Amino acid sequence: MRNLLGLAVLSYLTERPMHPYEIGELLVARDHARSIKYNRGSLYMVVNQLVKAGLIEATATIRDTQRPERTVYALTDAGRGEMLDWLRELIGQPVHEYPQFVAALSLIGALHPDEVVALLRQRQTGLEQQRVGISQSVEACLARGMHPLFQVEETYRLAVLEAELAFVARFITDITDPETGWGPGWAAHHADRDESPH
Repeated sequence: MRNLLGLAVLSYLTERPMHPYEIGELLVARDHARSIKYNRGSLYMVVNQLVKAGLIEATATIRDTQRPERTVYALTDAGRGEMLDWLRELIGQPVHEYPQFVAALSLIGALHPDEVVALLRQRQTGLEQQRVGISQSVEACLARGMHPLFQVEETYRLAVLEAELAFVARFITDITDPETGWGPGWAAHHADRDESPH
């Protein structure tokens, strides 16, 4: 199985045996749900898959009159090996991904350039807001004494945001530059298409 939520479960269980509810609480408390798609139902499904694969095993059942029975799981040797191999692969080997914005860029010619410029400016505003929010969050965590290692995914997000902001600004210039801009030819193509018989 290659569900990233499974990787999170394996990673958390390197710390100590836990029940799924505790794993879910940690995932939210550590803000890892920003990086790994999570809901409680999918977590229990992933735990069952990891058990079937022999990567984790039940070690105890907690009975509490106030709460439903909870099963505690621990990492197996096979699970530890799988987690390490998987994490090394994700870090060391780039893979082709399918971001929504890239998909939209590949089809962007269907829109009029004036609309594209307006949408790109709208995106710039959203990206700037994200950048401010993440920067403030990182600064607050570091001010509380958190080691930068535990904010490295947010530092990465900031770097990606900076790159995307630079790309969007350059793309707007490519379209709107008075001398070399693509806008007039692009708009003419739309005019020709609109005038052609359907």
